[in-house]
Amino acid sequence: MRVAERLGWSAISLGGFVAVWWAAAVVHGDFRLLPTPPQVLQALVVAAKSGALFSNLAITLARVAASFLVAMTLGSALGVLLGMSKTAERLIGPWVVLFLNLPALVIIILCYVWFGLIESAAVAAVAINKIPNVAVTLREGAASLSRDLAEMAAVYRFGRWKTLRHVVLPQLAPYFAAAARSGLALVWKIVLVVELLGRPNGVGFELQTAFQLFDVATILAYALAFGVIVQAIELGIVQPWEHAANRWRR
Repeated sequence: MRVAERLGWSAISLGGFVAVWWAAAVVHGDFRLLPTPPQVLQALVVAAKSGALFSNLAITLARVAASFLVAMTLGSALGVLLGMSKTAERLIGPWVVLFLNLPALVIIILCYVWFGLIESAAVAAVAINKIPNVAVTLREGAASLSRDLAEMAAVYRFGRWKTLRHVVLPQLAPYFAAAARSGLALVWKIVLVVELLGRPNGVGFELQTAFQLFDVATILAYALAFGVIVQAIELGIVQPWEHAANRWRR
């Protein structure tokens, strides 16, 4: 699908969402509880003019990027190990299941209690929550690697690096993309909880302040701003990369 066509369908979909939201706000009638899109845009403009919007978005995005990078790196390595080694699966697999089902709030609180209300504790809490999800996804990919392609690489003496680059990684690309896509959705949500509980800045902190003031328009304004950024990352980075990585498939 071409970029223009993909953007067009996304615009139509989001336009429909805005129309449903606007209609629901009008039917509801209490614009303080459910503000209309223009009211949210006005709150967004106010936050942007004060500078709070951009500074808090930048801080939150930095935490998201750091946590995402750590989780994808460690989770991918762990998942590939589990998928290719039965011994590792037997020994470490139960740990992954345990952390996969451990509530995110428990991990966040423990990190803050053990390490203090510091930046590294916040990033670690988010990464620990995401690593098991990435590991599970990549484990399935590593377990389904084609034996025929591996034998072909051995026959033609590709070597480890060439085999990894031209045989293993192309097969794992869809699983990397799936883990990255779900990772972005999960990581930024957990980052907001981390900021709400123990950081003095960021979108989560601003949402807590807006909640205390019962300012629904500001809450939706920050959600809208971050949603636009996530959509831009999905359409501008994740989907094009996934398409390029899958070109080798017929």
